[in-house]
Amino acid sequence: MLDLLAQHHIKATFCLIGRQVAEYAAQVRRIVAEGHTLCNHTWSHDLNLRTRTNDQIRADLQRTNDAIHAAVPDAPIKYFRNPGGNWGTNTVSVAASMGMASIHWSVDPQDWRIPAPQAIINNVCGHTAPGGIVLMHDGGGMRQNTVVALRTILPNLAGRFTLIALPTK
Repeated sequence: MLDLLAQHHIKATFCLIGRQVAEYAAQVRRIVAEGHTLCNHTWSHDLNLRTRTNDQIRADLQRTNDAIHAAVPDAPIKYFRNPGGNWGTNTVSVAASMGMASIHWSVDPQDWRIPAPQAIINNVCGHTAPGGIVLMHDGGGMRQNTVVALRTILPNLAGRFTLIALPTK
């Protein structure tokens, strides 16, 4: 995925799961070195995070930020994405108190279900509009179909829109 983004001169926002950061620290460093934006995606992808206490939410998000900063000490982490889009006002407010804006997507090709590449292409290219945020996954299983789909999606979207990562400042 990083190679394709570099090939097309496109920056993206990567939402990182804390427990995976140490194992993939070199990739996290590459993400930052290549100018992409980082986003906190919780420590363990807890789909029930909104049911936790504010202190538990804060501890989860801080643990993730600490893991990211262990890999890339000065990396800005300005965004938070709740797993599964299972938002609660408490997750948004805790993230905000930690200096992170909460982000959500407008296009979800559900690539985590490992659909055929053409299904991913049709969903993303058919539903992306100006200002849209496309949700895609770079980890958590076999992502070859996502990578194959991106070979078509990236030039298609780049030909129709200005593609940017979320700002870090």
